[in-house]
Amino acid sequence: MQSLVTAIVVGEYPPGSALPPAGALCERYEVSRTVIREATTALTEKGLVASRQGWGTVVLDQDQWSLLDPLVLDALFQREDRLVYLDNLIEIRTTLECAMAARAAGLLDAARRAELTAKLDELADLIDDPVAYAKVDVEFHELIHQASRDAFGRAIVSSIQGKALHSPQYSGAPSVDDIRSTHQGHARIVEALLAGDGAGAEAAMREHITSAWARRRPQETSGS
Repeated sequence: MQSLVTAIVVGEYPPGSALPPAGALCERYEVSRTVIREATTALTEKGLVASRQGWGTVVLDQDQWSLLDPLVLDALFQREDRLVYLDNLIEIRTTLECAMAARAAGLLDAARRAELTAKLDELADLIDDPVAYAKVDVEFHELIHQASRDAFGRAIVSSIQGKALHSPQYSGAPSVDDIRSTHQGHARIVEALLAGDGAGAEAAMREHITSAWARRRPQETSGS
């Protein structure tokens, strides 16, 4: 299933083209016709293909794809133009997480305050270990999402970022200096949150997300 989704999303089977016959797909992916039928049904549910009389199973235009589907997202971040989607992800993250930070600032109770402070301290102990820091970094943001009580914003960010984190272009290979800059951003966010400063938390979150992406965003080549 994943292989066929990826083949469609990366353009091996472009919109308007028909998928190969079931027999050819069975041979290529070394599966039974039953598996191919089930995969085709799933592809239809994801908006990737549709049956057309006289044409077979035809690939649909991208605007009909379920872009937040985990398999489709994973494939999008494998495309040559993946940076377009990663930049768009950052825009979405900035919009949603800034709003969640502002909202959380007015909702923090004693338990959440203690959790945020403890998580920031945990991050401080990991500054010299970028890999470990990155893992706890995700947990730090999740605490803010939870504190905001914004169920939809939290679900959207979790869905799209969960797949992006597996993309080297998104996660990069941060140095200790990068982590120190990131940690300063986290500290400013927590300071504003603990002060109940919604506008300050929103501004600190925006600066944190956009500056972190600016540091790790790959440079586009002239041939891309």
